[in-house]
Amino acid sequence: MNLILMGLPGAGKGTQAEKIVEQYNIPHISTGDMFRAAIKNGTELGLKAKAFMDEGNLVPDEVTVGIVKERLSQDDCSDGFLLDGFPRTVAQASALEEMLASLDRKLDHVIYVQVPEEELFKRLTGRWICPTCGTAYHEVFNPPKENGKCDKDGSDLMQRDDDRPETVEKRLKVNMEQTQPLVDFYSEKGYLRDIDGNREIGNVFADIEDLLKGSRQ
Repeated sequence: MNLILMGLPGAGKGTQAEKIVEQYNIPHISTGDMFRAAIKNGTELGLKAKAFMDEGNLVPDEVTVGIVKERLSQDDCSDGFLLDGFPRTVAQASALEEMLASLDRKLDHVIYVQVPEEELFKRLTGRWICPTCGTAYHEVFNPPKENGKCDKDGSDLMQRDDDRPETVEKRLKVNMEQTQPLVDFYSEKGYLRDIDGNREIGNVFADIEDLLKGSRQ
């Protein structure tokens, strides 16, 4: 199965990706992992990407798409893949379609884990971390025994800059603006599969399993 997983920050995409990869034994391919591997392996495209990144510039689409093609051509992707973080734009999505066609492959599903914006805001702004041991907490879903203190070592918990309310609000706005054109693109193509992510993790995955089982019959 050739899959794309989409979802806004806080939707639980990472958790569901782990479950899909474990259940179906396909590689989880994220943009960051691909760049790091291409740079480490010293591929021509990896070195090009590194040059842009070292200067603090965005990697152009043609380089990104080339690195994705290199990765999807590897043996471990022969039975399928789970793409995460790519494509980010409609131009990249169109390039991905052309690339897959050149590899004689096509997408099966674009899984979009949906959670209401107010719930995403609550999930993201409620996250706290222990600066000493790295243990993560959440005000609602996994609170510490003593407010503001780590259960393990008593350190004062801190909130990452990314999880501060004003930053979260901006992140969600930017991500929604980026995601909607892709949602429209894949909806028109007939690939989009909406999954209600505003439920217990196991129930969300059960819906994904039902979808993927149906596609294998």
